[in-house]
Amino acid sequence: MNRITKGQRVFAVFNYFILGVLALSCILPILHLLAVSLSSKTASDNNMVGLWPIDINVDSYKYLIQGKTFFRAFGISVYRTVLGTAINIVLIILLAYPLSKDKNEFTGRPVYIAMLLFIMIFSAGMVPYYLYINDLGLFDTVWALVLPTCVPIFSVILMMNFMRSLPKEMEEAAKVDGAGYWNCMVSIVLPVCLPSIATVTLLSFVTHWNSWFDGLLYNNDIANYPLQTYLQVILTNKAPSSIDESMVNIGRNMKAAQIFVTMLPLLAVYPFLQKYFVTGMVIGSVKG
Repeated sequence: MNRITKGQRVFAVFNYFILGVLALSCILPILHLLAVSLSSKTASDNNMVGLWPIDINVDSYKYLIQGKTFFRAFGISVYRTVLGTAINIVLIILLAYPLSKDKNEFTGRPVYIAMLLFIMIFSAGMVPYYLYINDLGLFDTVWALVLPTCVPIFSVILMMNFMRSLPKEMEEAAKVDGAGYWNCMVSIVLPVCLPSIATVTLLSFVTHWNSWFDGLLYNNDIANYPLQTYLQVILTNKAPSSIDESMVNIGRNMKAAQIFVTMLPLLAVYPFLQKYFVTGMVIGSVKG
């Protein structure tokens, strides 16, 4: 039986301390936000709330339930996230699978890899994107929010590296039985790529759910704002002419309630994908 040395004990204490501080730095803001949302308007507006509500009430959540603008924006974000994530996953798989093959099996692989890396590092910029979306007539549509980011290069590389780490004998045995590339991908590769698929799904989900600037850039009508864009308008107190001023000039407790409800989908999804997320990130970053 190996004894734990003094250095190992010191390292363990230091490690637990750092992890505890990091955990608190994530949990305490959420608790503060919940406390503000459950406090009175006077207490929240005067910054009197810490980690416990003052004058506990649920008026902010009653206001939230009665408001139509918030839930319309919430529905747009849900639709955008589901549609965008589905498109991301399909295109990531279709691009990563051929790129996972060796050069002698896919001769154009180095060229495509170089192109993807170049695109990931360099971008055309905001103005060309804006003009392109305008020329396509996609303003005030959900397609303006999902098409510009339909192929996330970082996720493609993660998925590609995960596929390259799989034993080649799996596909070779299937090809001996007459399976083609499509059958190999669907029946052999994808079932064992669940950790990587869960990882890129979570990355796409969080990206689409948290994006706000594209909603502000590609929408002229407040009715088409996704949730994060709507919250940005509310929190910065900069209302366009098409939005009711009363939706902006509200108390901090009501703003906190909206932000807290916005966090719930991520808090609900992440625990189910977390174990796959770690595995997919580690394995997908090992082999290039």
